[in-house]
Amino acid sequence: MSYKPFIIHWLKDQLAEFGRITIMFYNAVRLSVIPPLRFRNCIKQMEFVGVKSFSIVMFTGIFTGAVLALHGYETFSMINMETMVGGTVAVAMAREMGPVLASIMVVARAGSAMAAELGTMRVTEQIDALITMSINPVKYLVVPRLVAGITMMPILASIFSLTGFAGSYFVGVKLLGINSGLFMANVTEIVNLEDYTNGMIKSVVFGLLLTLIACFHGFNARGGAEGVGKATNKAVVTGCVSIVVADYFLSALMFG
Repeated sequence: MSYKPFIIHWLKDQLAEFGRITIMFYNAVRLSVIPPLRFRNCIKQMEFVGVKSFSIVMFTGIFTGAVLALHGYETFSMINMETMVGGTVAVAMAREMGPVLASIMVVARAGSAMAAELGTMRVTEQIDALITMSINPVKYLVVPRLVAGITMMPILASIFSLTGFAGSYFVGVKLLGINSGLFMANVTEIVNLEDYTNGMIKSVVFGLLLTLIACFHGFNARGGAEGVGKATNKAVVTGCVSIVVADYFLSALMFG
């Protein structure tokens, strides 16, 4: 059995979907500068994406830092360099863990909810009703979510990095007995401003990706409740994969 036709068909579908996402992004950017600017919708989505994700991001950040410190201590103690734990965890948090894991948490919580909400609006013809009332659904529904993703993700990534470092400090210094002064000195020696700023640039890109993908799949949901479920599932899976793939290329560009 030849898999060639299947692969070609799959590639065509992926390229067509990428094209439709690109068109939605173009329309969202174009409409975002045309009045009326719906600030109230933007604030509402910023609260949903940012404020309501605060606790889950902080919680996962603390334990991610704690686990990294635990494994780092075990590794560095073999060469009597336990004080390196602080610096390595701080760099990992600023460059990778903060932007990537915070974004995946937001995909799971806010991205899935966006896709489900827009999917429900699509199958119940509420989006068609907006068009009937001469309201552009992309401007009304997609633009505020993109603004929320772009503006809130750097804040959430910073919270993840800070709480992750706090978790590593507690485990490294309080539980494992690493000297506090040497722990912090190692951090200031290894971490620089570029690590943090590049991590923030990543988080902006991830915020755009996750909200755009969630909106796209919700916007194109078909087939009632089952279709909404599939759209939500696809938004989460595609969002997570896109973040990981984008992280590789951004890391190669920034730190390679």
